[in-house]
Amino acid sequence: MSDMNTVKISDKEELEIKTEQAKLFERSMFAAKSHLSYGTVEEYLKMLRKMRELEKQGEIEVFHVTDEFEPVTVKTLSGREKKIPTIELWQHKSCGQCGHIPGYVTALYWIMSNLGIPYVDDTNQTSCTAWNYYGSGTSNPVALTAVFLRNMHVAWEKNAYPLIHCGTSYGDYKEVRFLLVMNRDIREKVRAILKKIDRDVVVPEELVHYSEWLHVMRDKIAERRKYDVSGVTVAVHAACHTYKLMPEDYTYSEDILDGIRPAPTTSVALALGAKVADYRNWYDCCGFGFRHILTEREISRSFAYFRKVQPIVKETKADVIITHDTGCVTTLDKSQVVPLAHGYKETIPVLSDSQFAALAMGAHPFIVCQLHWHIADWRNLLNKMGIDWERYKQDYKRYIEEIKKGLRKPDFIKPPSRRLPPRKNS
Repeated sequence: MSDMNTVKISDKEELEIKTEQAKLFERSMFAAKSHLSYGTVEEYLKMLRKMRELEKQGEIEVFHVTDEFEPVTVKTLSGREKKIPTIELWQHKSCGQCGHIPGYVTALYWIMSNLGIPYVDDTNQTSCTAWNYYGSGTSNPVALTAVFLRNMHVAWEKNAYPLIHCGTSYGDYKEVRFLLVMNRDIREKVRAILKKIDRDVVVPEELVHYSEWLHVMRDKIAERRKYDVSGVTVAVHAACHTYKLMPEDYTYSEDILDGIRPAPTTSVALALGAKVADYRNWYDCCGFGFRHILTEREISRSFAYFRKVQPIVKETKADVIITHDTGCVTTLDKSQVVPLAHGYKETIPVLSDSQFAALAMGAHPFIVCQLHWHIADWRNLLNKMGIDWERYKQDYKRYIEEIKKGLRKPDFIKPPSRRLPPRKNS
């Protein structure tokens, strides 16, 4: 029996109330995390001080973001300024991007080449092995730290500053850097491992995610925009592993979303002229989560569709979801297959910020951005952007046939010539 004193409210009124509650929660959370006596901010800043002390004592080599890398400073959630290198970048690739969303990384390389940014696409890189940590819990801090430092030493040798593509590698490396600096026992165990492969402890001054690089380069990217995207509505999903793992270190700006949500990706969409739509469950995971995508895959895929995709489509009527991590693009895109087969109607294309930016700049939708690897229908999005995808599709088919017949070689994106010499032959 219903309570006669209960006041019924409409779905619209309920959504407005929940939205306002969410905003109040965001502001309180931001204020709390920004206070140096709260959470891990104080410990994080202490770690940075300790890193400088260890460098002075000669215990570690710090890979500094010097003027040679033409850094741009940003604000982080801790309140400190972080230096983002813009040139001479060592590309720490993502196993998931290269294996599942190849247009993700090629779009980023294409943007850099288009802007004349020197970078190193090194074949001498290992996986971060964070799958072991987040996926199964079988790894250990010493192993994870050793892999991190091995990759950072390779970048240091090449005198190219590491730019990390994967949000999970980024979060993992921030955590193990903290352990390395603050724990002498781990430091000495890792040093013994590295000596066996003739390497030493080289710790980057800043850990930088590629989305932060796009953020500081957004105006230069917008200057080269070929297509008008003002009619496109974007829903941004911020990746958990970029801003929830050691959150004090990720980029925020008072000019973007009032400084209460991560600035990267949203800032790129706005700079290009797109509209950004808000939605109530922006904070939720995409559903990937590593461990549960392995052990409870159908729950993970259901979460991605019913908790993220469907509400975004219903609330925002957005044309595309844009995000900045491998697992997020994969899960939000490919998890739409089964629900659509069962008769659900809500669907939306999912792209990385690098793909969206490259498309707006005139990159080939298939040779560069490789949209044919994606599941959700992207045709309406390209139509709204003014991109003649049918012409590009025919062009791509000719390209493939010519390669098959030996009439041409695949197009490769070549980085501009480097300005900095390597530290030694490697």
